[in-house]
Amino acid sequence: MRIIKFYRTENGNSPVEAFLDSLSGKQAQKVIWVLRLIEELDVVPGQYLKKLVNTDDIWEIRVQFGGNIFRLLGFFEGEALMILTNGFAKKSQKTPRQEIELATRRKNAYLSRKRKK
Repeated sequence: MRIIKFYRTENGNSPVEAFLDSLSGKQAQKVIWVLRLIEELDVVPGQYLKKLVNTDDIWEIRVQFGGNIFRLLGFFEGEALMILTNGFAKKSQKTPRQEIELATRRKNAYLSRKRKK
């Protein structure tokens, strides 16, 4: 069983919550359904979750709804806790480099803040 949490900036904002709020009700429901699958299934099908190659351990959650493709990026802290850093609507085959870099920056900020506690 995994636990999914949303990254929070130093001032308490959650970019993933803001992304989910930007979706229609049905789109958000599908994203939440996929997040529950990832939390509950021992083995998650690759169509929903995969590690991005050539990254600093960044993972991608994939959600398709109608003609729209949504992605949520994040990282694992330990084996069971996944921290989601950002979400976006995907418009091309490749995951945009700036989204991966954003996820990496937020991962580093999260881990840095955690070490200071």
